[in-house]
Amino acid sequence: MKEISFAVEPEDQDKRIDIYLTEQLETMSRSHIQKLLKNESVFVAARTVRANYKIQAGDRIHLTIPDNQEPSVLPENIPLDILYEDDCLLVVNKPKNMVVHPAAGHYEHTLVNALLYHCGDSLSGINGVLRPGIVHRIDKDTTGALVVCKNDIAHQSLAAQLAVHSITRRYRAIVHGNLTEDEITIEGNIGRHPVDRKKMCVVPDGRGKPAVTHVRVLQRLNGYTYIECRLETGRTHQIRVHMAHIGHPLLGDELYGPKRCPVKGLQGQTLHAMILGFQHPVTGEYMEFTAPLPDYFNKLLIKLA
Repeated sequence: MKEISFAVEPEDQDKRIDIYLTEQLETMSRSHIQKLLKNESVFVAARTVRANYKIQAGDRIHLTIPDNQEPSVLPENIPLDILYEDDCLLVVNKPKNMVVHPAAGHYEHTLVNALLYHCGDSLSGINGVLRPGIVHRIDKDTTGALVVCKNDIAHQSLAAQLAVHSITRRYRAIVHGNLTEDEITIEGNIGRHPVDRKKMCVVPDGRGKPAVTHVRVLQRLNGYTYIECRLETGRTHQIRVHMAHIGHPLLGDELYGPKRCPVKGLQGQTLHAMILGFQHPVTGEYMEFTAPLPDYFNKLLIKLA
């Protein structure tokens, strides 16, 4: 059980309490907040309120958040495309339409289910039972290289490298429009979208987290551009947000780009984590791995040329 309190500032006067709490608690969805309100787990001046309550300056809001009851995650015999494996870690080439780790409403057919079958108990436990071995993740419809740790020592080493941005991560993507410059660097803090909580967006300085993406044009296509993106930071949806921010959303990205994909049959954004490099947690040797472009991506490049 976790308890949190807020004191309402004058600038938040007359906001709905569910909207206010969603802004304050970025990791919690508005529907989750509304459920807490419905279950009488939110108090203002020691009394429960409804989701449409208009907060007042000076209000003291108190939340009681029950502990999550994490379901068991079962091993599944799902084939893995393994680029490298040793006693400490493995690098996998994640396919399209595969979620990396279980989450609410999605506890089967994930990469973690496959890893539990392949590795058994030999996965790091730092990130809990729902994310064993997972140091970083890529979106469901993003393909490519992902490192998984088999023990906590390896996990701590890789997490430290991520924290100081020393891991090499190069992505391939197809974006709408023609990038006029051959190389650009996009800088812009990324935070939760103020209205659509499923989305991230570029936010003013002082908010969100710093994010830097280096972009290089590989090929100009018919109405699109094939690019390489090198991540200096690793924020949620970073490439998708930054490219949409400059007016060149990823092809197939219906969250940040056109609501209807112009290419029939394409599912999700055209984004591939092609190159992943890091220092081995035991030997200290720099290692770099390349995940080949998936077939659908190569066919698109030919079709759009």
